[in-house]
Amino acid sequence: MRVLLNPSRTMAPHVLMSADAVGGVWQYSLDLAAGLVRRGLPVTVAVLGPAPSDARIAAAEDATGARILATGLPLDWTAETSDIVLDAARAFAELARSLEADCVHLHSPALALADYPMPVAAVCHSCVATWWEAVETGPLPPDLAWRHDLTVRGCRTADALLAPTRAHALATARVCGLARPPRVVRNGRTPSGSAPRALARHAFTAGRLWDRAKNAAALDGLAARLSAPLRAAGSVEGPNGAQVGTRHLHLLGRLDDVGIAAELAARPVFVSLARYEPFGLAVLEAATAGCALVLSDIPSFRELWDGAAAFVQPDDAAAAATSVQGLLDDAERRAAASAAAAARAARYGVEPMIDGVLGILRGLLAGTPARLGGAAA
Repeated sequence: MRVLLNPSRTMAPHVLMSADAVGGVWQYSLDLAAGLVRRGLPVTVAVLGPAPSDARIAAAEDATGARILATGLPLDWTAETSDIVLDAARAFAELARSLEADCVHLHSPALALADYPMPVAAVCHSCVATWWEAVETGPLPPDLAWRHDLTVRGCRTADALLAPTRAHALATARVCGLARPPRVVRNGRTPSGSAPRALARHAFTAGRLWDRAKNAAALDGLAARLSAPLRAAGSVEGPNGAQVGTRHLHLLGRLDDVGIAAELAARPVFVSLARYEPFGLAVLEAATAGCALVLSDIPSFRELWDGAAAFVQPDDAAAAATSVQGLLDDAERRAAASAAAAARAARYGVEPMIDGVLGILRGLLAGTPARLGGAAA
């Protein structure tokens, strides 16, 4: 049983958050940190894995009001052994003690596998078992099996579990053998503030192109069939050594938030043919900017965007090209699709995300853990 904060204390509780600066978790963490700070809570965001530049950290601190720390600790999905992950979890728990944090918000359940003297919430942003199901067949290979084992144990150790969609919550409960799924708190994203421009005559995608789940091969096949460019933001080489080659995508490399906002301000047709996406912050950013959406027909996208996007099978590049080209060629249809996407995106704002997370943290701090991780009967 964890030691919980005395509810009678008057000082605002200090929240320690873990973060990964490689992908969408970074944007999620900054938006959440800024929202908690606005609600009067001091927040420290501790970054694992590749550290952001000093300038990026300074900008993040200015934007959020939170303290940003680069820990040098390894990410669970790039670590080579389970002991490395467990050592990182213990080091993170020691950091929580040294900072006198009142509660901890983890971006990875595996980091819960340590002796935390304060309550711990963990977000199931993704997991290797559900990722594997989407991109491969057969049993998990040994390198992923031990990672999955840590995730299962972490889910059963954390005092509260969160997931960004019901689809991913149910999938996580199934592969981890949980008695109940994580609580669904949908992600939100702060609008960029860039003024929208006339609808651009091209398509756009963004994400970790090196990740097989992002389906770069299908995107490349789509690009070969379009009369206009398909501009792609994101790295083709991952920190875990993965890489992908393309022939037809107009590669932009990895763009920062300002670069992504500039691309989306032109309101291109936004495309994601991902085989696996527990939420998809890039899609939300695009919809918020007023981009028409063409998405792969996977459960999470259907849950979030049904009625506000065109859907195609992930590997059907020809069908995707028909949808994208049709939007590029029909201004009236595209304007309607853009408006529908923006209207749906308004449901997934930052404030509902803050409310959801804060409600769970307050429950933990008051001594009512929302423990969800027991084994299924």
